[in-house]
Amino acid sequence: MARERDLDLVVVSANQAPPVAKILDWGKYKYETEKRAKEAKKKQHTIDIKEVKMRYKIDVHDYEVRLKAAKKFLASGNKVKVVVMLRGREMQHSHLAMDLITKFQNEFSEDNIQIEKKPQIEGRNVIMILAPGTK
Repeated sequence: MARERDLDLVVVSANQAPPVAKILDWGKYKYETEKRAKEAKKKQHTIDIKEVKMRYKIDVHDYEVRLKAAKKFLASGNKVKVVVMLRGREMQHSHLAMDLITKFQNEFSEDNIQIEKKPQIEGRNVIMILAPGTK
């Protein structure tokens, strides 16, 4: 029947009893499935993790720049990893880094932001992850 119509016989599901096959134009079928997959991929938005790094001895203006960048990342739908780096003897003052990251967290208190990972010390860094809230 497929040869009479000048089409292809395509096995759709070989595991069933009896196997299922369709008579169709294979090239056209493949093109349409690729087109549908490409269209679905266009509409997806991948969530990236953007990183904002700072030290606990940060100046006011630099802090505001990092805060503005984090707000921009969250507004575009990405997660933000806030890292306060500690070097050498600064490890003895990790409480100052925790204070800074808590201050950073409080800046988002009125915004619709979720704290995905609470501030905690990991090695020489204090890390917190923020995610955009539900709209």
